[in-house]
Amino acid sequence: MAEWTEIKISADSKDIDRASDIANMVVPYGIYIEDYSALEEQVQEIAHIDLIDEELLKKDKNTAFIHIYLEPDVNPAEALAFLSERFNAEKIDHSIDTSATLEKDWRNNWKKFFNPTPVGDRLLIRPTWRDDYDAEGRVVLNIDPGLAFGTGSHETTKLCLETIEKHLKEGDTVLDVGCGSGILAIASLLLGAKSAVGVDIDEVAVRTAVENAELNCVSDRFTAVVGDLTEKISGKYNLIVANIVADAIICLSKGVKEFMNSDTVYIMSGIIDTRGDEVYDAVSVDFNIIEKIEDNGWVCLVAKSK
Repeated sequence: MAEWTEIKISADSKDIDRASDIANMVVPYGIYIEDYSALEEQVQEIAHIDLIDEELLKKDKNTAFIHIYLEPDVNPAEALAFLSERFNAEKIDHSIDTSATLEKDWRNNWKKFFNPTPVGDRLLIRPTWRDDYDAEGRVVLNIDPGLAFGTGSHETTKLCLETIEKHLKEGDTVLDVGCGSGILAIASLLLGAKSAVGVDIDEVAVRTAVENAELNCVSDRFTAVVGDLTEKISGKYNLIVANIVADAIICLSKGVKEFMNSDTVYIMSGIIDTRGDEVYDAVSVDFNIIEKIEDNGWVCLVAKSK
C-alpha cells in the first residue's frame, strides 16, 4: 500500500479558522481539524450532558491542529513552503510536522462531504462518483479533483466560476493560470468558450486537468501546460483567470498584458481579504478594476487594461 504524507499544523485556537482557510488552498478535501477550545460548550449544546471522556478533557484548549494529506508522488516541499509563506504573511504563529500514513486510512473518507453543487445560474458541479442528482436544466461539470485544487466548494473557486459565467462570451478563448483540477477552464468550455489553456506548476494538477477535460468531452478544445505562471504560454486570450495566492497574482499582473487583447477580462481570486487592498493597489497600476467581490474572507477582482 502506497504511503501518503501527513502534514500536521499546530496553531493558536483563535487563529484556526484563518489557518484552515489557507490549508484549504493546498488541499480542499483531505483535511481535518482538531480544536478542543469549546469542547464543553459544544458537548452541552449537542448532547446536553456534562460527562466527557477524561482524555478529551486533558486536551490543550489553546492549541488546534490541522491535518493535511498528500499522495505519494507529490513533493511535500511545495506545500510546506506555501503554508509557511501564507501563515507568516498572516502573522499566524504555527509549527508544521510531517509523517507518513497509509492511503487506506483516508483515501475515500473526504468524498462523502463533496456533493453535487449548483454554482451561479447555469452550472452544476458533480463529483464523478455521485449519480444521485437532478441537474434541473443546468450545465453539468463532472469533476474528479484527485490531488489537485478545485472542487468548486471553496469560496475562491465559486467566485471565479460565477464571475466567468458573467463575463464569458460565446467563442471566447480562455487562459487559466494555476489551473489545478482544470475546473475553471473546463467550465468556460462548457459555457461556450471556443478553446482554453490551463497552466500549473504541479504536474499532478496538469494530469488531473487533462483527465477532467476528457470526462467532460472537451479535451479537443483544452490544452494543459506544466509551467510557472505564463513562462510557457503564448498567444492572446479574451478571458484570463487566475485563482492563485496574492503574491503570485501581483507577480503575474506585471506581465500578463502580453497575453491580452484590448477588451480582455482579467479575473483574479484566491486573495485572502487581509491582502485585498494590497493586491488591488498593485494591480491598479496597469489595470482598471471593474469589480471587487468578497465572500467569507476571500476577494475576487475583475479588471481590464487601462
